[in-house]
Amino acid sequence: MNKNILKDIGIVLICMLFVGVLSVAIVLGVTQWVTDRNDFMQSSRSFQAIATVVLICVGGIFAYRRLQLFRSFEPHLTISHEAAHRNIGDSYVHIDVKATLHNGSKVQVELRDGFFVVLQISPSTDEEIEALYSQTYTDEEPEDIQWPTLDRSRRSWNKGELIIEPGASHPETYEFILLKDVETVLIYTYFYDPRFSRDATSPRGWVATTVYDIVKCD
Repeated sequence: MNKNILKDIGIVLICMLFVGVLSVAIVLGVTQWVTDRNDFMQSSRSFQAIATVVLICVGGIFAYRRLQLFRSFEPHLTISHEAAHRNIGDSYVHIDVKATLHNGSKVQVELRDGFFVVLQISPSTDEEIEALYSQTYTDEEPEDIQWPTLDRSRRSWNKGELIIEPGASHPETYEFILLKDVETVLIYTYFYDPRFSRDATSPRGWVATTVYDIVKCD
């Protein structure tokens, strides 16, 4: 097991042990201070057990929310793009895109679903740009510009088929064939967090975007 994981687990256990010991000491002190009667001692033992569990839970919640001790156990991917192109035939250009998925977390990341999209930025007319701008920036919370979609490819894997180990990287590539009159594209990739279904109300995942200029080759 990764040494950093063992270190984090040790810190969490120490915090929980400290809270538990402190709660026991407080309860025992209060019990002795009040009375030594047998009936109260019996009830105090029950109270002690309940209080210990409650305080340990509170300590764990505090460690998670404030000390962020469990954050390193959440899956996380960093995505980077590499792209290249060449002319094919008389009217088309071939683009290959490699998305490198790096697992920067301390846990395995299993991927089940994702997609590539290529969007056209130019050429675009002034009217098209103005329409996109007005649709995007008139709302109080602007969204991403909805550039026209040129091509789209979905990726899916069976359970256990694609697992990226902590600190490892995995390349995913795809090829697109576009018309030669396209000058600039936006490459967009999205891979769903396996903890959330792609059909969920609020799916989550990791995204990367790259603007790529298609330099004309003679």
